[in-house]
Amino acid sequence: MPSFPLLEAIFIFLLSGVRPSHPLQEVHVSRETIGKISAASKMIWCSAAVDVLFLIDGSYSVGKGSFERSKHFAVTVCDALDIGPERVRVGALQFGSVPRLEFPLDSFSSPREVKANMKSMVFKGGRTETGLALKYLLRKGFPGGRNASVPQILIVVTDGRSQGHVAPPAKQLKERGVTVFAVGVRFPRWEELHALASEPREQHVLMAEQVEDATNGLLSTLSKSDICTAASPDCQVQPHPCERKTLETVRELVGSALCWRGSRGTDAVLVALCPFSSWKRVVLTHPATCYRTTCPGACDSQPCQNGGTCVPEGLDRYHCLCPPAFGGEANCAPKLSPECRIDVLFLLASSAGTTLEGFLRAKAFVKRFVQASLGEDSRARVGVARYSGELMVAVPVGEYQDMPDLLRSLDGIPFGGGATLTGGALRQVAERGFGSAARTGQDRPRRVVVLLTESPSQDDVAGPARHARARELLLLGVGTEAVRAELEEITGSPERVLVYTGPHDLFRQTRELQGKLCSRPPPGCQARSLDLVFALDASASVGPENFARMQSFVRSCALRFDVNPDVTQVGLVVYGGRVRVAFGLDTHATRASVLRAVSQAPYLGGVGSAGTALLHIHDRVMTVQRGARPGVPKAVVVLTGGLGAEDAAVPVRKLRNNGVSVLVVGVGPVLREALRRLAGPRDSLLHVATYADLRHHQDALIQWICGEAKRPVNLCKPSPCMHEGTCILQNGSYRCECQDGWQGPHCGKRSLRGDAPKARGSRRDPSQQLPRSEHPGR
Repeated sequence: MPSFPLLEAIFIFLLSGVRPSHPLQEVHVSRETIGKISAASKMIWCSAAVDVLFLIDGSYSVGKGSFERSKHFAVTVCDALDIGPERVRVGALQFGSVPRLEFPLDSFSSPREVKANMKSMVFKGGRTETGLALKYLLRKGFPGGRNASVPQILIVVTDGRSQGHVAPPAKQLKERGVTVFAVGVRFPRWEELHALASEPREQHVLMAEQVEDATNGLLSTLSKSDICTAASPDCQVQPHPCERKTLETVRELVGSALCWRGSRGTDAVLVALCPFSSWKRVVLTHPATCYRTTCPGACDSQPCQNGGTCVPEGLDRYHCLCPPAFGGEANCAPKLSPECRIDVLFLLASSAGTTLEGFLRAKAFVKRFVQASLGEDSRARVGVARYSGELMVAVPVGEYQDMPDLLRSLDGIPFGGGATLTGGALRQVAERGFGSAARTGQDRPRRVVVLLTESPSQDDVAGPARHARARELLLLGVGTEAVRAELEEITGSPERVLVYTGPHDLFRQTRELQGKLCSRPPPGCQARSLDLVFALDASASVGPENFARMQSFVRSCALRFDVNPDVTQVGLVVYGGRVRVAFGLDTHATRASVLRAVSQAPYLGGVGSAGTALLHIHDRVMTVQRGARPGVPKAVVVLTGGLGAEDAAVPVRKLRNNGVSVLVVGVGPVLREALRRLAGPRDSLLHVATYADLRHHQDALIQWICGEAKRPVNLCKPSPCMHEGTCILQNGSYRCECQDGWQGPHCGKRSLRGDAPKARGSRRDPSQQLPRSEHPGR
């Protein structure tokens, strides 16, 4: 009969031949993300002075099959290391009953030699004496290493079933500055792996059975210490929920059976009920968090349009399965119409503020646009320029008719660095950006400048932008939220600005840019005099994100008017827990200053009352004292989600009776009854489904405002007479009868003692504007 140790060895060999039939570590992400994790493991490169030592378990409990998989993991990691005497040094040590040095860190200076010797390692067998191997390193250090002059990384590949204590020597190694990764094989005991690993443990415990996942996890952790870097700046390390499993043999009570026991000191045999147990193998799960690097996939930007399906082909290639109507088009997107005759110059910021990554994204966007938009029959011609301190026209407009040549030229445009002088670049583009492509007369196509930037300009942009637009250049802007206001000022309209939140979102702007290149927005009622006040619901029911959408909508509307004291005046009121005048009618005399002030309007929160806000407008905004002009049409546009509008019916009626037109823009899937009651006799109500849809209703709003601006005006509504003076219409004009103690055309001056009795019938020509000195608060 074999002894117990022999039976144990036989049992271990039987188990060692069992390969796990299910993942022992499972990251709970989509199949697409698993593919990205696998691909990203091949896109990370480690090139730093560092010593990496593999400590590989070669004991019987691991078995020869798992030992081979451990070697495969080590070789895969080496593919990402810049192995050389001055950079990454790699060594290997195998342990079973005793540790055995396979090759020291200074043995080989090339990846080929290291991987060849890693593959030639022979399975040793023996007990699992992980603690002895760690003590060996405590005594002798990293064999062939550079001591503590460079970072030291120990990668322990084991099943975690040591026959000795591992925590004390592992702790001593970590206290000496060694970074320890614990990588499980077969059915690992995770508690021991956690005792071996450095902090944070979830980032230093891996599973070698899933080689690419484990390699990604190890390199992701090293990238946080700048030892490794991803090939693409858009690759990111992100946490994912995962589950770790281990196989354990547990004892289970089955029942009881009769058993016979002898009694000491007697010859009697006792019969008793004895518990009967069985042994079974169970899989135990341990929830965890796994940190992995993922890189943008070719299909992340959803390049296939019109219902097309994107099929990735490797890391950066894809093809589209298109619906029948778009089967012959790249990206399932129609090309620019042959009727659209344009010369397009892409102007790319290449400054330090934009960064190299931002510049490369802009170039990639231009390439994607050219491929998706220009067909054989297209009459659009493309050029590319970059700028920082100076403008450089890298690809003159119309120089390349062949698509591959154009794309190669794009790839060769270098990054510049330096200051961000957007204004200077715009002025130079207006003068020489289109070069010989600039024709004259009827033969000249529309000229468009598409500015791509992520960095605010360090010089003035308003003047150069006006100069460029005066030369009949259409300016379009593409950038991040940080430069939205500047791009709106440059282009002259929010409708000519595309804002993106990240790299993927940038590439989704291709189709929208196509639409803007040949579109011509309808003009507003530019020459009409108008006093216009916007009232924005800034209550908690709207929220800051939707409030920002309303601000953008108001800016877009304001750009359709000629803002100056003689034509259109614009004011803004916001209301939430309180009412606040962001700026009055006579505060800003230019369109640019109105745009800036709208962007700076505060979000208030709290419970809003539209009625209180409208009364505030009636009493303190639409008055002569606050800049309202006699004889000029007046309109108020209220933007609200509907909550807090229950008390607005009377104030709306009061404004309308006083000659002020009121339009209510109600936002929400269902139009609230409280808003319906505010429509008035001319149905002055606009329903918008969501705040994001406001921009689609701009033309309807402008049409309503311009219609109200053409209506006849009652010169005494609202009354131009201050201090309770009475307005009297007379012969196409009006006069103010002032109360005692007041005098002047609008009763704006106090009477002095001894003055002759004032004429109670001071007449005022409505064509004359109220003197600025009579505006209180000026």
